[in-house]
Amino acid sequence: MKKILISHSNNIEYDEDTVRFNGKEVADYEDMSPKEYAYDKLRKFYSTYLSNQFENLIVLTGSGSSIGIGADTKKGKTMKELWETVTEEIGKEEFSRFCEAIKFDESNPDLEALLSRAISAQDFVPRNVEGMIRRIQNIIKEECTLILPENSHHELFLKKLTSRKLKYPRLKIFTLNYDTLFEQAASRCGYTIIDGFSYSFPRRFNGKYFDYDIVVRENSRIKTEENYAPRVFHLYKPHGSLDWEREGEFIKKSENPSNPVMIFPQYSKFESSYEQPFFEMIARFQQALRRENVLLICIGFSFYDKHISSIIHEALDINNSVTLLVVTLDIDKNPSLERLRQKAEKNNNVILIEEKFKDFVENYPFIELYGE
Repeated sequence: MKKILISHSNNIEYDEDTVRFNGKEVADYEDMSPKEYAYDKLRKFYSTYLSNQFENLIVLTGSGSSIGIGADTKKGKTMKELWETVTEEIGKEEFSRFCEAIKFDESNPDLEALLSRAISAQDFVPRNVEGMIRRIQNIIKEECTLILPENSHHELFLKKLTSRKLKYPRLKIFTLNYDTLFEQAASRCGYTIIDGFSYSFPRRFNGKYFDYDIVVRENSRIKTEENYAPRVFHLYKPHGSLDWEREGEFIKKSENPSNPVMIFPQYSKFESSYEQPFFEMIARFQQALRRENVLLICIGFSFYDKHISSIIHEALDINNSVTLLVVTLDIDKNPSLERLRQKAEKNNNVILIEEKFKDFVENYPFIELYGE
C-alpha cells in the first residue's frame, strides 16, 4: 500500500481497493475511489493543521516547487530531465567521450556526481574539461531561467503564507532553486522582499539588511509600538540565484548577469556554502530554527542535500519547539527520508505528506481574518 501521510498520531495509506487510516480499513469511501478518498482525508488533515498560527513560519523549497512551471515551452525540470537536456545539447557522442575521459559511468544520470568528477579530473585529464564544465553549467543556467505563468501557484502561496498576524516575525522563505519565480510572484502581488540586498543602486549584498524591516509611519503617532507594513517577507537563496553577479568583492543584483553567482550541483557545494553570501544564508537558516514555536515546511525538497538535511535534523534534536512538515513525493520509499520516517513514528513534531507543490498550495488554508 502507498503511504501518503506519516505521523505519530495520523497515518493514511491506500491501494486500488483499500484505504487504511491508522492501520484500520475504511468501510465507506463516500462515493469516491480509494485514491480520491485517501487524498481528500489527507488534504482536510493538513488544511486543519495549518490553520493553527505558528509564531515563526519558515518555508524551505527545493526543485519540486519549480518542476513543470513556466509561462512558455520552457518549464522547470527534474534532475533526470536536466541530465537528458545536457546530453542532448552537447551531443550524445561528444558527451560519451567526455564521460569516458574523466572515467565517469554514463549509466548513472547524476549531474552532481558528473560535475564533481569533472572538477576533480581537471588537473590530470588532457582534454578541455574546464570548457565542458562551463558548457554544462551554462545549460543548467539556461534551463533554470523560467517565466512565471499568469495566476501562478507561487502568487497564491505567498498570499496564503502571509495571511497571519503582523505581530509575528516575518515569513521566511529559503529556496534552493536558482530561478526567480518567488521574486516574480512578489512583484506581481505588490510584496516587498527583504533579501539581504541594499535598497540603493546597485543593489549590493550585506547580511545586515536581513535585520532591517519596513514599518508604516504616520504624521501623528499615538501608539508607541511599531506599525509593521503588510506584504513583506524574507527571501534567502543558499545556493545562489540567476540574478546575482559578482562585482569585485561585492555581490550585486543584476537583470542579466553574464556569470551568475550560483552553487552548481556538485559534491563540493558543501565547501562552497562556507563562502559569502552563501554562509550568511545558511547561518540565518540555523538561527531561524533555534527560535520558539517554529513551523518548518519543506516542500519539493527530497533531503538528498546532506548539508541542509543535517541542519534540519540537528534542529529537531536540540529544539523541542520545532515542528517539521515535509511535503514531497515517495515519502514511504525515499531512502533519504528514513530518519524522518522513524522520527515521525515516535514524535509528534514530524509529519510527512505525499503531495505535489500545486496541490499543496491549492489546499493550504487562507486565514481571512489576517489576509488582504
